[in-house]
Amino acid sequence: MVEATRLSTVIVPIHRWAEGQKIWRRAEDLGFHAAYTYDHLSWRSFRDGPWFGAIPTLTAAATATQRMRLGTLVTSVKPRSPIAG
Repeated sequence: MVEATRLSTVIVPIHRWAEGQKIWRRAEDLGFHAAYTYDHLSWRSFRDGPWFGAIPTLTAAATATQRMRLGTLVTSVKPRSPIAG
């Protein structure tokens, strides 16, 4: 039995949703098995531009896609107090 190759991609969360939605849909249309995004506050050459949170980005991507698996490639641990101050 020959298994199909499963390809995944990374979509950096730098686009406002009007554009980002098209990118996530295009990844699914191209047949990617999964798409991941990063959860960083800034990253390399994107440091001076917008950088959107991974969880809201993936939530929006879930509304725009149907079959593709979604996830974070890297998730930051952001310690914070459970007491709202």
